[in-house]
Order: sequence, then C-alpha cells, then structure tokens
Amino acid sequence: MIPFMIDGQSVEGKEGGSVLEVALDAGIDIPHLCYHESVKPYGACRLCLVEVVRRGRSRMTTSCTYPVMEGIEVFTRAEKVLRARRMIIELILAMCPGDKLIQDMAREMGVNQVRFKQDDKDCILCGLCGRVCEEVVGANAIQFAFRGDRREMIPPFQGEAMNCIACGACVVVCPVDVIKMKEQRDERTIIRWKRTLKMKQCKICGNYFAPLFQLEKFKEQAKLPKDFFDICYTCRA
Repeated sequence: MIPFMIDGQSVEGKEGGSVLEVALDAGIDIPHLCYHESVKPYGACRLCLVEVVRRGRSRMTTSCTYPVMEGIEVFTRAEKVLRARRMIIELILAMCPGDKLIQDMAREMGVNQVRFKQDDKDCILCGLCGRVCEEVVGANAIQFAFRGDRREMIPPFQGEAMNCIACGACVVVCPVDVIKMKEQRDERTIIRWKRTLKMKQCKICGNYFAPLFQLEKFKEQAKLPKDFFDICYTCRA
C-alpha cells in the first residue's frame, strides 16, 4: 500500500490505483460522471479535477486518471479546483439542460444559471456505455462518431446496433439514465440503439429471462455446456 495525503488526511492506495478510487473508499466526495470501477478511466467529464502537489510542484488533473504515488498531496476543495468544476458543470448543463442529475449537481456546486448557449442534447458524452460494451461485454456495438458539437455515441452508420446483444450493461452504467430498455413478452429492446432481440424461456418457470444472443455469447466465452441456460437464474438458485 502506498501512503499519501488527501485534504490533510492520511490515506493509502494500491499501486496502479487512482486517486479517485482511494478518495471514494475513504469517504471523500469528489464529483464524477464518466468513472466506473468496471472500466478503464477515461477522464471525459473532467468533473473529478483535483490539485496534486508532488515534489513541491502543483498541478490540476483528473483524479480518475492520476495514479497513486507516495508522498503526493491532493486537495479536492481548493478554490481554483472548485472554480474549474463550476465552469465544467455549467458547460455540461448548457449541453444537456434537461438532465435532472446534471441540474442537481450544478445546484450543489453553486451554479444556478447558465451563461452559455443551451443545446437540447440528453447524452453527456461520458463514453461509459461504449466502454462497458467494448471492455466488459466485448460486443463493440456502439462508438463515438463526429467531432466538436456534433460528437455523439451511436451504432455504426446510425442504424440498428447489429453487434448489440441487448445485455443491458449500457443501460445500467449510464449516469443520466438516457439509454432505455423495454421488455415485452419474449422480446427485449434497447431503444436508443434500435435493437430488439428474442429472449430465452426458462424450461422450469416459463419466464423469459435473457436475450438469446447474450446467452450464446456468454456460453461461448465461458465454454459452458450447451444446455446451461435452459434454466433461468432464479430457478437455478
């Protein structure tokens, strides 16, 4: 374990870990949107900015991408840090004025009005959905496209996400809840990606419990028996 300081508090972190991970484990609140423990840090939202002092030199950096180092001092509430976060949340709020989570975060940071031109987007471009789809699920069904204010997360060619297995991982990790999933009898639809797949029916209880594509992919990856998913998770337990 590597010792260092956060806001005058002595903490320890594992080699290879990030400052944000250690802070959250220690109960030190640092706002963030694009971080999730299941995927690699990306630093997209910039909200987790902190001041780091190392060998007498100070810099502002994203705490999700800054590695644990012995002897560093981290300041999460320095005025220049708070000022930068307020600017960032104001820009995000201007882009996605309808997102309740962003509204609440802005209010907590003291941002009550937006000075920039407002857009009507709902996606905050954190990239979590694409990263979990690639790094955890392995489906690579969605990706960032275009640049600047046209940037968005979409399936290839903006049509149906043909590689999507409708597992719902993107729905779970989305911090602003804009990726919706619908289940109707034997079908599951990931609405944002225009993907509808048939679901497997349990041979015991008769409930439809997961998309066939998802189960086939998991069965192939884990080299499970052919009939492993004939029974749902509930009946298996």
